[in-house]
Amino acid sequence: MPNRLSQESSPYLLHHANNPVDWYPWSEEALTKAKSENKPIFLSIGYSACHWCHVMERESFENERTATLMNQLYINIKVDREERPDLDSIYMDAVVAMSGQGGWPMSVFLTPEGLPFYGGTYFPPTPRYGVPSFEQILQSVAKVYHTQKEDINTNIEGLLKQVQTTLPFPMQNESSLDATISERAVEVLALNFDKLHGGFGDAPKFPQPMICDFLLRHYYRTHKENMKDGGLDMVELTLQKMACGGIYDQLRGGFHRYSVDNQWLTPHFEKMLYDNALLARLYLHAYQLTDQPFYRRIVEETLDYVAREMTDPSGGFYSSQDADSEGEEGKFFLWTQAEIEAILTLEGESHLFCTVYGVQPNGNFEGEGKNILNIPVSLDQIAQTLNLSLEALTEILNRSKARLFVEREKRIKPTRDEKIITAWNGLMLAAFAEAGRVLGREDYINIAIRNAEFVLAVMKKEGRLLRTWKADLAEAKLMAYLEDYAFYADGLLALYQTTFNPRWFQEARYLMEMVLEHFTDVENGGFFDTANDHEQLINRPKNLQDNATPCGNSMAIRTLLLLTAFTGQTAAQTAATCTPESMRILVGLQELMSQYPAAFSHWLGSLEFAIARPKEIALIGQSDSPETKAMLQTLFVPYRPNQVVALADGVNTVCHPELVHHRPGQAGQTVANVCQNSICQQPVTTVAELERLL
Repeated sequence: MPNRLSQESSPYLLHHANNPVDWYPWSEEALTKAKSENKPIFLSIGYSACHWCHVMERESFENERTATLMNQLYINIKVDREERPDLDSIYMDAVVAMSGQGGWPMSVFLTPEGLPFYGGTYFPPTPRYGVPSFEQILQSVAKVYHTQKEDINTNIEGLLKQVQTTLPFPMQNESSLDATISERAVEVLALNFDKLHGGFGDAPKFPQPMICDFLLRHYYRTHKENMKDGGLDMVELTLQKMACGGIYDQLRGGFHRYSVDNQWLTPHFEKMLYDNALLARLYLHAYQLTDQPFYRRIVEETLDYVAREMTDPSGGFYSSQDADSEGEEGKFFLWTQAEIEAILTLEGESHLFCTVYGVQPNGNFEGEGKNILNIPVSLDQIAQTLNLSLEALTEILNRSKARLFVEREKRIKPTRDEKIITAWNGLMLAAFAEAGRVLGREDYINIAIRNAEFVLAVMKKEGRLLRTWKADLAEAKLMAYLEDYAFYADGLLALYQTTFNPRWFQEARYLMEMVLEHFTDVENGGFFDTANDHEQLINRPKNLQDNATPCGNSMAIRTLLLLTAFTGQTAAQTAATCTPESMRILVGLQELMSQYPAAFSHWLGSLEFAIARPKEIALIGQSDSPETKAMLQTLFVPYRPNQVVALADGVNTVCHPELVHHRPGQAGQTVANVCQNSICQQPVTTVAELERLL
């Protein structure tokens, strides 16, 4: 019989609906039952694309004997971390404090009041490498709970003090910003840089797009080309190696989650929406800065993949694709040489393809002749060896890839998590909006507009955002978190600067006003992850470290800084409120940024923006005039990370940012006003004059 999870909408929870475990979703019902029966709670947190979550399910949660033991001794709760990042944050902090490490699946044992007293991650079905079996853990923890409650309560008190510590940030001003923080951060990152394969650290190796984005921003501001001081070489080597590795889907675009080796060859095959959003935007910035067509190709292939496979008919973007298909990790993406030879039958075609993409008779993935497509030698070198132009080689390979893609589409695809998450949609909205603007792709702009219209119509209720929606839901559900508001506001600002429809600016401003009203930590500075009217938990989480995505705080500060540039520091209530709040936490975290840049990489990008004193550019003219279009090309095609641009016709400016208010126009001309650091230059009317001011 299905358990209570059968009534949920999360694909991850529904996947466990037929487990013999008597699962509850996180609910008052489960906590009340634990209290009434005096049972501890076993809390399992994971997500749909998590490979080891599925392994633990097969080994333990589908095992009748293990499930019987769980049902006898515990009230069992299953949580999708993507739906409830608040619970994930609270209990991950506790697990790390107790065990020294964290990850998913997360396995936490709680009192009926929801207080953690023991935890870990994956537990094996039989004892391995000194780790007891899951059944042994279940029995031991239950015995401790019933026989040593005083010790448990004492330990919980100390644990709560540890995880509830909040850093106070005294009020600061802009003069406290220190430009040397970025220099020191770059030096620390250089020490951890892999000079052979790119990326930072050793295996497993994650893309870390926010580190690279910070390095691009720092290089742009300082124009230092030395690897240690500027970081451009670090970024370029990393981007080239990743896009040529197995972590990138060579056949049809999109990045897998991470590489299990240090060469980017063997990925963990799940694809996450947020990775592809952040990486598409990063490759776009690299293209703007270097004008290398290779980077543009990766941007377009990645966004085309999202448009094709990760976009709901409603306009929302899906969350992820699993690593597994037909019960095997990566099966959908792997090829044998014989399979390729059977499809590419023209003379020399399969040999060329196998040479370029590293296909070997014995395979490069777990034996049995299975191959992960990758490009071990650059296409330039291969073209030169074969006496072909790069264009001719690329054309041949594209034909081969198209035929292989048709065959791959006949395979059973990895499961797709089709829930729509507001925060991640904000990241992808920004990627499509900015790429559409820079690359002149109207289809990308239309995708961005459809997404904004969908989210604001369906995932906003009574003035407040909701966290998640799925096609089979009557309506969106769960109160949105700080990251939902901040990420989506950032996406809307990107869309405003692409379309100059004032609706998107006003919606972004409104979302950040909600952040200031409902999430501000008045006492210590910064923002809580949950709203002031959210469900009360054992702790109100406040995450300050960037991870696979920016933390809600760092994105909120970046977005508030953008709004300040659009509105003027005294022109609007939002800006007047946000400026000291932004500076307070940005200055307060500077030392941590310089010491641990990988954990504060998005913060460092915000610091770069603030230090550079962004240019505020107000265009007055008709959006469809050749003069205006030429100026927009000048503003947006090159890499200019430290600017905001507003455009109005000089007549209807009320709903536009204050940046364009009271700006006079000139009949038949487009007027560009460039301001920086509260000082405006003389308005100009030609592209040449605008370029000089920039």
